[in-house]
Amino acid sequence: MSMVQRQVIMGVFISLILFLLISAGYLMAFPLEEWSDLWNRDILDIPFIFSVPSVSIAIGIIFGLFTGINWRRQLQIVDQWLHELEEGRSVEVTSQNGFVELESISKRIAKIQKQMTEQVKLSQKLATEKVEGQENQIQEIISQERNRLARELHDSVSQQLFAASMLMSAINETKTESDDRESKQLKLVEEMIHQSQLEMRALLLHLRPVALKGKTLQNGMKELLNELAQKVSLAITWKIEETSLDKGVEDHLFRILQESVSNTLRHAKASKLDVLLIERDDFIILRVADDGIGFDVENRKAGSYGLQNIYERALEIGGTIKIISLPNKGTRLEVKIPRMLEGEESND
Repeated sequence: MSMVQRQVIMGVFISLILFLLISAGYLMAFPLEEWSDLWNRDILDIPFIFSVPSVSIAIGIIFGLFTGINWRRQLQIVDQWLHELEEGRSVEVTSQNGFVELESISKRIAKIQKQMTEQVKLSQKLATEKVEGQENQIQEIISQERNRLARELHDSVSQQLFAASMLMSAINETKTESDDRESKQLKLVEEMIHQSQLEMRALLLHLRPVALKGKTLQNGMKELLNELAQKVSLAITWKIEETSLDKGVEDHLFRILQESVSNTLRHAKASKLDVLLIERDDFIILRVADDGIGFDVENRKAGSYGLQNIYERALEIGGTIKIISLPNKGTRLEVKIPRMLEGEESND
């Protein structure tokens, strides 16, 4: 049975009770000489016995319909609120004037919605922190494994390559007259060992990149290039101007330099490497150039994994990158980073 039906029945029932009470009071005040007078007395040409009950029932029906429809509307509003809460949507709880009970319900629903929203925010925050924690743990494990591999390669393969290189150099220097073919083969072996050493040093740079660790970008670059100059047969020159940058920008530029040097060692077959760090016209410019074999910039494959890292790092700090490479004439990589002035930073 619906709310409207219940209210109509209740209204009719109450109206009949009122009819009986009013009729009893009327008969007590104006007693009838005979019961047949009920049929003889008219109201609007309708016998009293029919008119009064009919009017009472009509009033009860109208009252029941009005109250039933009104209550149904209020309950439908509450049902809509609960449905939206169930669906996870935001509920716009409006004040229901004149109904104390519904006013209390609306306040409770608003409170429940606020609690649910806070719970969702907390759950999402915990989930994000959990994922970030897991990612940090994974990155830490990866970093430790890369360092372990780098140590093992340096202690074993790198040392063995160095020993083989020294041995081949000694053999070629002390070798007496022999056929030209054997000499060429020995020279080729020496060159292959030398190239393997360069590949190994580039691989070690990838596996265990040197961090700035509190040093300035300029000091970190000089230390890296000095160390490379002592370990590889490559003429390395540099010009590094002093400039103050944010730590994040310095770290990205240092990583870009590492990637560039690593690519040169692995692919360029260069004899010279030139590094430049300057500030011009509110731009920080990092340029790395070699005299190697070059490559096709438009059709680069991901020798490219290193180049992709360079592009991404430059983009992350708002920079641009330009690569010029000519076959057998070398490669020049230039990264330009806009220098943010203090006034611009404060305005932002």
